[in-house]
Amino acid sequence: MLARKSIIPEEYVLARIAAENLRKPRIRDRPRKARFIAKNGACNLAHKNIREQGRFLQDIFTTLVDLKWRHTLVIFTMSFLCSWLLFAMMWWLVAFAHGDMDPSTESTTNSTKWTPCVTCVRSFTSAFLFSIEVQVTIGFGGRMMTEECPLAITVLILQNIVGLIINAVMLGCIFMKTAQAHRRAETLIFSRQAVIAVRNGKLCFMFRVGDLRKSMIISASVRIQVVRKTTTPEGEVIPIHQVDIPVDNPIESNNIFLVAPLIICHIIDKRSPLYDISAADLALQDLELIVILEGVVETTGITTQARTSYIAEEILWGHRFVPIVTEEEGVYAVDYSKFGNTVKVAAPRCSARELDEKPSILIQTLQKSELSHQNSLRKRNSMRRNNSIRRSNSMRRTNPSLIVPKVQFITPEGSQSASET
Repeated sequence: MLARKSIIPEEYVLARIAAENLRKPRIRDRPRKARFIAKNGACNLAHKNIREQGRFLQDIFTTLVDLKWRHTLVIFTMSFLCSWLLFAMMWWLVAFAHGDMDPSTESTTNSTKWTPCVTCVRSFTSAFLFSIEVQVTIGFGGRMMTEECPLAITVLILQNIVGLIINAVMLGCIFMKTAQAHRRAETLIFSRQAVIAVRNGKLCFMFRVGDLRKSMIISASVRIQVVRKTTTPEGEVIPIHQVDIPVDNPIESNNIFLVAPLIICHIIDKRSPLYDISAADLALQDLELIVILEGVVETTGITTQARTSYIAEEILWGHRFVPIVTEEEGVYAVDYSKFGNTVKVAAPRCSARELDEKPSILIQTLQKSELSHQNSLRKRNSMRRNNSIRRSNSMRRTNPSLIVPKVQFITPEGSQSASET
C-alpha cells in the first residue's frame, strides 16, 4: 500500500479529485413543504403521545370500522372462535356435573331410567361441535338437548343471545366498511393544477371538479379554505391557520348541480387572502388552498366528502382551462382526456389590490395581448405567403413546360426587340 501511494504524487491526486467534483456538481433538492391535505384527500397528520387510549374503546363500533381490513377479519374470526370455545367449555362442565361423562352411564343411557342433559356429548370435542351447532343453528341431529337440566336451558338461551350480538356487530361493521363514504369519493376528481386568470374583469382563482359516475351527488357544495402559518401581533405562532374564502356561485345556497365537470371560481377581492399576492410573490408564498366537496350519494343516501389541496407550485398564473363539454348528435359529451389541460391567456402580473387601484393595467394588458395576437397573425400570413411563392418558383424550375418562351418582334427599321409574353 505504501508503494502504491508513492507512485502517484499527492498533488496529482488532489487535482484529480477536485476536477471530478467540478464535473459532477452536487445538486441539493429543495426540501418539499409538508402539505396538510394530500392530492388524494388524505390528511397528512400524525397523532402522537396519546395517553388516553381508553377513549377508543368507549366507541368500539367506530373503532372497528376505522380499523384496517386485515385487523377486522382477524377480530371477526377470533370473536366466533372464542365464543364457541367458551360455550363448549360450559357445555362440557354441564355434562360433567350431570354425570354424562361417566363411562358407567353408557349402559344405562339406552334404558329409560337415565336421561343426559345433552345427548352424545362425552368429550370436549363433542361439546365444541354442539356449541357450534347451537350458535350457528346448524342442527345435524346427532346431538340434542333434553329437558333434564334447567342449567343447560339457561346456557342455551345465553349462547343464542351472545351469538346474535356478535353477528349483528360484526356484520354491521363489515357493511359499514364496504359502504364508507370515501369509497364514493374515489370517483370525484379534481384538476391537478389550479389557475389564476381574469374573468369578468376580476382576477379569479379557478379549478375544475368532475364526477365520473352517472349516479349524481345530491346537494353538492364546495368550500375553499386557505391554510398557512401565521403570527399574531402578540407573537403567537399559529402553524395551521384556516381561513374560509367565498366561492363565486349565483345560487345563494352554494349548492352545485354536478352533472358535468364544472370550473369552480373564487373572485380575488378584498375578502380574499390572495388579494395582495402577485405573480412574482406567488412562488414565495407558504400557503395551501384546501378544497372540500360535500354531498349526499344518490344511491345510498350517505353523506360523502372529497378533498384535495393546491400549493403555490400547483397554481398557474395566466392560464385557463380548455372546454371539454361538446354537443354531439343531440348528446352532451365530456372528454376527460382534456380534464386538466390549460392554455395561456392574457392576465396582469400584478396583485388584485393593484388591479383595483389602477384599472388601466387590465386595459393595457388586453391591448398588448391583442397587438401580439395581430402581429402573430401577420407573421403567420407572411410566412404562408412566402412559402407559397417559394413553392411556385420551385415548381416552375422543376417543370420546364411551365416556362414561358421568349418572342422576338421585328420593327420596320430592322431592329429586333425581345420580350416575354
